[in-house]
Amino acid sequence: MIMAQEKASIIEAKPFLKWAGGKTQLINEIDKRLPRELKEGKITRYIEPFVGSGAVLFHLIQKYPIEEAFIWDINPELITVYEVIQKDVNNLIKILEKKEKEFIPLSKEERKEYYYCERDKFNENLMVFNFEHYGPHKIERAAQFIFLNRTCFNGLFRVNKSGHFNVPMGDYKNPTICDEKNLIAVNQVLQKVKINEGDYRECRQYVDSNTFVYFDPPYRPLSKSSNFTSYSKFDFGEKEQIELSEYFLELHNTGAKLMLSNSDPSNTNPDDDFFYKHYKEKNPDFVISQVLARRNINSNGSKRGEINELIITNYEVPLKLD
Repeated sequence: MIMAQEKASIIEAKPFLKWAGGKTQLINEIDKRLPRELKEGKITRYIEPFVGSGAVLFHLIQKYPIEEAFIWDINPELITVYEVIQKDVNNLIKILEKKEKEFIPLSKEERKEYYYCERDKFNENLMVFNFEHYGPHKIERAAQFIFLNRTCFNGLFRVNKSGHFNVPMGDYKNPTICDEKNLIAVNQVLQKVKINEGDYRECRQYVDSNTFVYFDPPYRPLSKSSNFTSYSKFDFGEKEQIELSEYFLELHNTGAKLMLSNSDPSNTNPDDDFFYKHYKEKNPDFVISQVLARRNINSNGSKRGEINELIITNYEVPLKLD
């Protein structure tokens, strides 16, 4: 086993989870729109209040001179995994290796039995699980989370109102459950990251003119059937989207550089001006760009394809975009 104490990262750290709305595919578009001050090393603090799979976090820390980073997410399960990778990656790898060796050789029916047994244990422990204090119990929990993420349908993490994970098993021939080299690389990146569970507004105390903040909230649904906001038991609806736009304006007044991603209503309704109303009309200097993204999570394969998404910044995009 590769030890985390080996200082040289073996590979570039990438997201360790499949995640609805993950930004790996949009990294180049996001990179083009980063503030000039960050690229020149004048901004050295990075904050991501909705961290998700961390694609932007890993990209920025490895490419630019970020000295300190702060991440938040309201999903305690997700934050637990980040904590464990940061503090106990070798023990996490041992458990994931065991699960992978047990799961991969099984028949389809045996895999189903194994998967649903893991899902039941994960859900049964929820009511008594101690998220507040770090300890060995979190390592097994993180391993269960990664296993379910890697083997469930479309890698979708979805919970009901009680917080119970309710995604069925996916159909994968040879899923990667233990990506050892990447977990080691992620461990190295996370050494300069402060990990926090909580509401996005808790980041306010760390935001100043030397800060770049990237918001990647649960997207505003394009239709009732495309609502993927229930990745935690807390809803993120229209009211919450408006509150976020007001918070964006509040942070703008600190002098920080801000970027936000969200869905583009014009994909389904050209007359829906929600983001122009709540961002551009509040401050004409805000810049709203359209970028193409691929919709990968849909039960109907014919509905997967390129659609527009929005990137909103509180500064002029520094480079000419093709």
